[in-house]
Amino acid sequence: MSPKFGLICFQNNMQIVNYKQYGEQGEAIFILHGIFGMLDNWQYHAKLLSEKYRVITVDTRNHGQSFHAESMTYDEMATDIKTLAEMLHIDSFHLMGHSMGGKIAMRFAELYSSMLLSLIIVDIAPKAYPPSHLPYFKAFTELPLHTFESRTEVEDAFKPYAPDLAIRQFLLKNLEVADSGEGYQTKSYMPAIEKFYTEIIGDFALKPNIYEGKTTFIKGEKSGYIKEEDHTEILYGFPNAQFETVPKAGHWVHAENPEDFYKLLIQILN
Repeated sequence: MSPKFGLICFQNNMQIVNYKQYGEQGEAIFILHGIFGMLDNWQYHAKLLSEKYRVITVDTRNHGQSFHAESMTYDEMATDIKTLAEMLHIDSFHLMGHSMGGKIAMRFAELYSSMLLSLIIVDIAPKAYPPSHLPYFKAFTELPLHTFESRTEVEDAFKPYAPDLAIRQFLLKNLEVADSGEGYQTKSYMPAIEKFYTEIIGDFALKPNIYEGKTTFIKGEKSGYIKEEDHTEILYGFPNAQFETVPKAGHWVHAENPEDFYKLLIQILN
């Protein structure tokens, strides 16, 4: 089934994040990407899941084709999802988030737990992380994107900032042809993302038992984002959390081992 595309629009004077829907039957699943990501990062799994579920992938504010805003706190980003669900007349749903999206999902569970059927957090813990994305901000702000004539030129220019090819290709998805028709510009609103970067990667203080429903934390076998010592803090906020590991995968679990990730996802949802 072909996906339905959401429009960046207003409802009762509130902006609605861009989304894409796959399937129309079954329980709903909302999927949230990480920093510098966008909804198409989850297209592979959304299509598979749509055989049984109504899947909604989302561009979080300041990312992809969603609206630009000067503020992007976790409370605001969680409320964006609630607003979208209400616009789509979805009262309850499964919520899955990767990295930054996982923290959005955790905050959603704290604020709007009654709307959740289950919570799936992919390779992120409720804690602070080192500022590993700083070189990427420098690339987006320092490089004269409007002067490049091809994506190959842009990729070469990004190499000093992002030596890993997979990460470089992931970052370049944030670029589009400039409005002038010459060179490139960023789709995402980098000034706001950079301004709130400290909060995005910062400590995520949990209150006790914020969500007692079905919760699964998934980590990549080769990733260090969720450690054994994080389990105690996670269980403090999510007392029924289960922990799963996807083999042969790092932080981008769903992209590095999509087959095993999907098999695990189906087991969790069933």
